Amino acid sequence: MLRASGQATDRQFSLSGVLADAATTGVDAAAELIAFADAAIAADPAALDHARTRVVSVLGEAAMIDAAAVIAGFNGITRIADATGIPLEPQKAEQTADFRAELNLDRLRTGG
Repeated sequence: MLRASGQATDRQFSLSGVLADAATTGVDAAAELIAFADAAIAADPAALDHARTRVVSVLGEAAMIDAAAVIAGFNGITRIADATGIPLEPQKAEQTADFRAELNLDRLRTGG
């Protein structure tokens, strides 16, 4: 999604910043958005409240709601795929090989 957004808006994004240095991603308010996602996944109410407040203060309430929906969607989709053992389709594996390698994501595979 991020890659397609960058192509559509003629912007460059760095996926490696998501795992290392949010300031290098090229995404507006990346640090706040990453903290929001991390707090939501950790289910830490105090951290989540703080992160949500930071996103609202930087990007506004509508953006916070959009971010919350994306976090929830990705979390749910990933859990369903993992629980059912759905493999990554060959076409998607090919399309995502570069950033999976850059982020070393294949180390997270548990089977299949």
